[in-house]
Amino acid sequence: MNSSQISAHNQSATGYKSRWMQLFIGILCMGLVANLQYGWTLFVTPMNDAHHWGKPAIQLAFSIFIVTETWLVPIEGWLVDKFGPRPVVAGGAICAGLGWILNSYASSLPVLYLAAVISGIGAGCVYGTCVGNALKWFPDRRGLAAGLTAAGFGAGAAITIIPIANMIKDAGYQHAFFTYGIIQGVGIFILAMLLVKPVATKVAMTKANSASKVDYSTKQMLKTPVFWVLYTMFVLVASGGLMATAQLGPIANDFGIASLPITLFGATLPLLTMALSIDNVANGFTRPLCGFVSDKIGRENTMAIVFVGEGLALLGLMKFGHDPYAFMIFAALVFLCWGEIFSIFPAICADMFGSKFAAGNAGTLYTAKGTAALLVPLASVLATGGNWSRVFVVAAIITIVAGLSAKLILSPMRKRLAANGAAVDVPLAASDRKGVTA
Repeated sequence: MNSSQISAHNQSATGYKSRWMQLFIGILCMGLVANLQYGWTLFVTPMNDAHHWGKPAIQLAFSIFIVTETWLVPIEGWLVDKFGPRPVVAGGAICAGLGWILNSYASSLPVLYLAAVISGIGAGCVYGTCVGNALKWFPDRRGLAAGLTAAGFGAGAAITIIPIANMIKDAGYQHAFFTYGIIQGVGIFILAMLLVKPVATKVAMTKANSASKVDYSTKQMLKTPVFWVLYTMFVLVASGGLMATAQLGPIANDFGIASLPITLFGATLPLLTMALSIDNVANGFTRPLCGFVSDKIGRENTMAIVFVGEGLALLGLMKFGHDPYAFMIFAALVFLCWGEIFSIFPAICADMFGSKFAAGNAGTLYTAKGTAALLVPLASVLATGGNWSRVFVVAAIITIVAGLSAKLILSPMRKRLAANGAAVDVPLAASDRKGVTA
């Protein structure tokens, strides 16, 4: 089936049931849940000032959140494949709201850690569902669709970083947790009611990213060596980015530049607030951009370019980050070269293992983010005394290794997998054929 035929089939589904509207709804859901991760760094210092728990202990909550968010996604993906996206995202909405509301009342570390588990479940339900759905609706544009969906998660927080920072300053971090917990939970729940389940058929793939005609179950996928190579690469690249995501606030504070007023495009803000806003825009922008590029030039080629770029950006942040403007530039480059993993990895996973079980398979691969999150508290330990050089060097090395592995290891193994079942056909959403079912 060629692209003109795909477009003709799209016309059979209108309104919120069209695949483009389903993609848009997924993006909105992702944007609303993004603060659970990308807004976290704003709360670390105020919580420590209020309770004196110590930043490593507070950052353990972030790791618990990431581990819960990622390691339960295979189960949530299985539920999506079986029951559809609506009930899973609705449940995620309740947990996403409840987690931040509980944060607002947390007066001890155990309560903070419990809130992290609940928030993680909510974020995983939303993230795994929306990405899995995008892979199913758009087998002909997987990189772009997964990228646009993941962009909601990357850039969604950019809209709210400034008002959250202002609310923390004016009314306290507890009030910010409570208010945005309600906004996020209610908004995602309403959008969940509009999600519908795609059903698969067939479509031809591009030469750059051929896909297996075999739909591997998650159990079958786990038995292939190439999956574990992909998983290891995900861990390596994600760890460097997660360190920057969680530690950017403490890094700026230790560099002594977090509160410096910075004027950009007519707006004057504290450096950390300005940097986080720019970083989240870069983090979101790179996901559809690199997803689109990977559709054209191939997943492994794109991986090699951006992963090595991330390593170099981390080294630049280490070398020049004490200068306020250099800090903003290199921090943005880190996010620009990191955020695309959340479009490229699920896309290549569906390319290799098929669309039928895409939500569960991509969710299983996504647990690599949770594995990488275990390194975040280690970064705080390595940086004791404000010495972040060891963290930057380690993160840069493992990221560059991942980039080289994409071409030297992953690419040949993927070709061998494809040779086992001639790569041409993958499922296409039912709306591209004769409509959809809720």
